[in-house]
Amino acid sequence: MNFPAIFRLTGLLLAVVVALPLSLASTGSARAASEIKIIVNKQAITSVDIARRVAFLRLQRTSGNLASKAREQLIEEALKLQEAARMRVLASDSQVDASFQRFADSNKMTPKQLTQVLNQAGVTPKHFKSFIRVQMSWPQVMGAIGGGGGGLSTQDLVTKMLERGDNNKASTTEYILQQIIFVVPANKRSNSLLNARKREAEQLRGRIQGCDNSASMITGLRDVSMRQLGRIMQPQLPLDWKTQVEKAPTGGATTTRITERGVEFIIICSAKTVTDDVAAEMVFRSENEEAGESEEAKKYLAELRKRAVIANK
Repeated sequence: MNFPAIFRLTGLLLAVVVALPLSLASTGSARAASEIKIIVNKQAITSVDIARRVAFLRLQRTSGNLASKAREQLIEEALKLQEAARMRVLASDSQVDASFQRFADSNKMTPKQLTQVLNQAGVTPKHFKSFIRVQMSWPQVMGAIGGGGGGLSTQDLVTKMLERGDNNKASTTEYILQQIIFVVPANKRSNSLLNARKREAEQLRGRIQGCDNSASMITGLRDVSMRQLGRIMQPQLPLDWKTQVEKAPTGGATTTRITERGVEFIIICSAKTVTDDVAAEMVFRSENEEAGESEEAKKYLAELRKRAVIANK
């Protein structure tokens, strides 16, 4: 699997990794009988497919009408995979399996453990692998037509960066993070309990002085868990935490947030500037995406959709 696919997965799925362990109880599995709900160029999308994508969206803490968003995503992904297959750039099973393995490894899980988590969450590994295949294949489509830059190597990106006038390699911030969660079970969730837990979290947060003694500080606290988020580059920060992490001082913590799991905050164990080819690639890709590089992909997808035969049941 090439680096562009890894990069595209990492930023999007980091939030999923953070959410997985404690989201299982609140995320239902797709047990309903399968019914065809959408047909995209003779390819069926079923009620089970939609339910699994809804479960996946929940893990990403997506808000709004999840069923509608799930349908829209699955239609677009069907079009993307069909075009990748037509252009013969569809990611192979072995590439997808390797990505699945790498994703598990990077989050300190075995593929079996990741499979169990996805099954319990109602997503299933099959659905997740289909998502991975899209993320790997679509950049190759755009690279083939010259509209997405999906096939650029690290050296290509660095060269482009130098061409635009930067004489030094790009730099970014590398964080080491810990996540503290004051758990509020879904069946006990109330405003009074959330407020009480928030006060507890604020008291602990005020005493935080780095990560070395954080584990001992939560010892004995009721229903409080800590997760080692490890090394995260600034472009990979989940959007819902990004601003807070960037503003927090090293050794300090973000403000507390009420989430579906309870009350949370993140400790900034360390933050340092790194300058190398990997940082250059991450920054340049991030800048390209934010600057509208994906507009070409959006236009191309819109054309595919315009020509497609899509039937909603």
